[in-house]
Amino acid sequence: MHLSNSLHFSKTAQAKHVSPSTLSRCIQRIEDELGVRLLNRDNRSVVLTEAGLLFKQYALQQLEQWELLKRSIKQSKSELEGQINLYCSVTAAYSHLPPILERFRLLHPKVEIKLSTGDSAVAVDQVLQHQVDFAITAYPDTFPARLHFIQLAEIPLSIIGPTITCAVTQQISQANIDWKNVPFILPEHGSVRRRFDNWYRLFKIGKPHIYAKVAGHEALISMVALGCGVGIVPDVVIENSPVRDRVQSLSVTTPLQSFDLGICCYKTRANEPLISAFIGCVEGDLIN
Repeated sequence: MHLSNSLHFSKTAQAKHVSPSTLSRCIQRIEDELGVRLLNRDNRSVVLTEAGLLFKQYALQQLEQWELLKRSIKQSKSELEGQINLYCSVTAAYSHLPPILERFRLLHPKVEIKLSTGDSAVAVDQVLQHQVDFAITAYPDTFPARLHFIQLAEIPLSIIGPTITCAVTQQISQANIDWKNVPFILPEHGSVRRRFDNWYRLFKIGKPHIYAKVAGHEALISMVALGCGVGIVPDVVIENSPVRDRVQSLSVTTPLQSFDLGICCYKTRANEPLISAFIGCVEGDLIN
């Protein structure tokens, strides 16, 4: 399963603590037993074959059944045990996650919590690919029907610029900002990027001048603070950023559309003991 997502033998071998040759032999044994190739690979790429895609779905089902079996065996115990895997941005890790984890740890001290941080734009994919159990994410324009979403907060967005003396500061100090020539630092993709595209399209002045595309709002705000351009970021990122005093929110006649921040997981797993317990802590924290 790891190889089907990484499509990189060396990365998977390192992650699973085996040599690349051992990993290759394991795959070869499966292919020999099935009588088909699961992967096409050369010196540059690894690609799943049609049979490989089918086997990936089979492997997912078996892993899910294995987890269900382990959890059902543990249900008779008085305390929950196991591991919860979470994914969120660095900002969400200290803006919205702490009270939830505090409640969960208090109620279920024997459950191990594994937290991964990264670009919030790929949070939903982390759940869909079974990399994590839960992810904190902006509610996307098209939300997968098989996922469950619990709203945590409504997050406003702002256009920000630097406060240091530079060419960008001169541009944004004008009464009527010439947005067509202002350099923008933007997210590579995701809900925030789509909201910027919709906002900029209202000016009807062609394409924006993009100075850089950045994965992660924390890196974006740092580049703005350095005077590289202006950018669009959630207000919660500004409030929690160590460089918040070096950026300024720009006044715009047309406000940016806010987004709903929440936690998502698979609907089919909502009744699993660990998943249900964590959902209960999320909803309990919202009530309090």
